[in-house]
Amino acid sequence: TTRARALPGVVAVVTQEDLPEVRFGGLVQDRTLFAKDVVRFEGEIVAGVAALTEAIAAEAARLIEVEYEPLPVITDFVAAMEPDAPLVHAAWASYERDENMVSNGNTLGYHTIVKGDADAALAQADVVVGSRYESDPSQGVPIEPRAVLAEWRGDEVTIWSSTQVPYAARDGVAQTLQIPEANVRVVVPLLGGGFGAKCDLHFEAQVAALARAARRPVRLVFSREEEFRAIAQRREGIVMEFETGATRDGRLVARRARLVLDKGAYCGEGGFLGQMAAMHACGPYQIDNVFVESFLNYTNQQPSGSVRAPTAPQVCWGLEQHMDEVAGELGIDPVELRRRTLIEKGAEGPTRQIFDEIGVKQTLERAVEMIGYERELPEDEAIGVAVGWWPSSAAASGAYIHLNGDGSGTIVTGAQENGSGAVMAMPTFVAEELGMDPENFTLLYQDTAAANWDMGSCGSQTTVNSGRAILAAAADVRDQLLDAAATELEADRGDLELVEGHVRVKGSPGRSVSIADLASAGTIHGKGSGEVPDVPTGDTGGCVGRIGNETFAAPQLITQAAHVKVDRKTGVVRVLKVAAAHDSGVILNRMGADGQVTGGVVMGV
Repeated sequence: TTRARALPGVVAVVTQEDLPEVRFGGLVQDRTLFAKDVVRFEGEIVAGVAALTEAIAAEAARLIEVEYEPLPVITDFVAAMEPDAPLVHAAWASYERDENMVSNGNTLGYHTIVKGDADAALAQADVVVGSRYESDPSQGVPIEPRAVLAEWRGDEVTIWSSTQVPYAARDGVAQTLQIPEANVRVVVPLLGGGFGAKCDLHFEAQVAALARAARRPVRLVFSREEEFRAIAQRREGIVMEFETGATRDGRLVARRARLVLDKGAYCGEGGFLGQMAAMHACGPYQIDNVFVESFLNYTNQQPSGSVRAPTAPQVCWGLEQHMDEVAGELGIDPVELRRRTLIEKGAEGPTRQIFDEIGVKQTLERAVEMIGYERELPEDEAIGVAVGWWPSSAAASGAYIHLNGDGSGTIVTGAQENGSGAVMAMPTFVAEELGMDPENFTLLYQDTAAANWDMGSCGSQTTVNSGRAILAAAADVRDQLLDAAATELEADRGDLELVEGHVRVKGSPGRSVSIADLASAGTIHGKGSGEVPDVPTGDTGGCVGRIGNETFAAPQLITQAAHVKVDRKTGVVRVLKVAAAHDSGVILNRMGADGQVTGGVVMGV
């Protein structure tokens, strides 16, 4: 790095030699901020340069000399499990890992979903159908590339980052730079898209290290090429093998599946991918006997991680084609087979989880109706139907609501907005609880120095978790207002109601006091905690690698149908219509929900 440091305009050059020898990586701690001794994929960062201009920084980067010695390369994630395959991490056994992660060589995570005796049931089934599918990796490609700015004041650093998970970024910076979390503040400007690809720690720590070395603010903005090469968050490739046993009348008696996933060079936040894929291989079907195993494997490829419903699109794509093959073997219409086999209220899930209200069959019927499934079609047109499910992640959250003397209010939440409208809808929730107008409230959010820890915009959980905290804080404010108004109006609390910015006695509109007057003393300050809800339990004792996804909490159920036109000469497929029916529980923000579904359909097409 000597020549780079000597270049005029260069203010800092940092490598792993300049930083604490700390590994990070979620469920498996396998990575340092900069590569040291071994580079495991093309695009891995070996050094960082800060300069007065981008051109100088680029020139300095070219002046850095790295001596490379070729090592054996493994890019085939199935072949990575062979006994003689080169190890991506020779020291894998020494890494710190979650106690439930079962690792061996290039397999950093082995997981099973087990129910009953799949082998015996397959042996007795009337019909057994096997299928194999392969899905390729892809990128989330948010319109806005990653951007990070870091500035130190003394021993405290403020980082502005286009991240979906500011608290995870804060914690990762503190861990890798060995400084207290209280000394790290992460602020998120309006996010220009994420799709899961901006989860985890992404270069916030490297930029902070450069800013500390440079003793001035440092900014990093990725090019589109760098987005495709250097990030640790692409959608993983998967090889899927399914075997399903059924009775002649269309009852599923057993399923065996084997999934192999390409994790790439490092674990990152995606250590859960293997178990999540295994649950999706079961699908929302009633099957008494299940054995699904998944292998999450290291390769010398770019690391994979969360990208919009990680593992679900690929595994659902494979499973639902397999279900069509089962239907064909039985001579049963594919939609009719699903009618006979989908889960319903009181049914057991893959690990004997008992489902309460569950509307997947209703989504099937609605999608079939919208697409016009029963009608006659030209020979070059067809309709396909597929079902799927996705869990909500249970996590803690917190919120504060402060009322000002003029009747306005501030909502403080750790929740992160990614464009879905989940956070933007929170003033509506509070206003409904307090009998006020949503426009009375402003939001203080996306700032780790302002609010309690939050999981971030990931896991389909913002409304479920942060929303509970917001409503609890609003209820606390409501109680305080009723107590204060009861004293002011000399009335019983039970006789009061909150309406149009006032607390009034029921049936006596003339006896009221404004919320602004009650808040004028500056003492109305509510707080709420979104405690982790109870997660449904099942019989998971026979499962290996239990890391929390072996049951699905509050699953969202989906049926989508596509009407397509196929050019039989060229193979070109044109999508004519897509019908999407979702069981999403109580819809709190209809416009946001419609946008989410429409965006997902377009992304899928």
